[in-house]
Amino acid sequence: MTKSKKLAFRPDEYVVYPAHGVGQIISVEEQEVAGFALELFVITFEKDKMTLRVPTNKAIEVGMRSLSSPDVINQAMKTLKGKAKVKRAMWSRRAQEYEQKINSGDLIAIAEVVRDLHRTDDQREQSYSERQLYEAALERLTREVAAVGGGDELDAQKQIGDVLMSRAAAA
Repeated sequence: MTKSKKLAFRPDEYVVYPAHGVGQIISVEEQEVAGFALELFVITFEKDKMTLRVPTNKAIEVGMRSLSSPDVINQAMKTLKGKAKVKRAMWSRRAQEYEQKINSGDLIAIAEVVRDLHRTDDQREQSYSERQLYEAALERLTREVAAVGGGDELDAQKQIGDVLMSRAAAA
């Protein structure tokens, strides 16, 4: 059994792990688990003060991906400008769908959640669970926009906020 040494990701590279957002691979290490030698990506999520170990052979399977391209970021910004699409389903069903979109790691789906849950000052107050989902989606979007742009999160947050405000002004 030969092991190919071609890895999809490299140390110091930023990646997106679906359930946690943007993290940085700090190393590739070998660990023995149940008598098997496993090669693992060690990914750190600075903001959450968390370290994750993902088997290198399962990384793609679990949905780990490279950062989005600038084109995908632009597409996400276009999505934010769109009109909110709020289904008439019960909140629990919609909340479940939003949660799935956030944890999918798909930047466009995350942008849809931000767009659909964004409220301007003159709109009705968000419920606690609505606000939690909105903030989770906004944080994921902000971190990836910042990582792709090489800037900091405050700039990315302002950029996203400007897009959301321009949408509100146009409505």
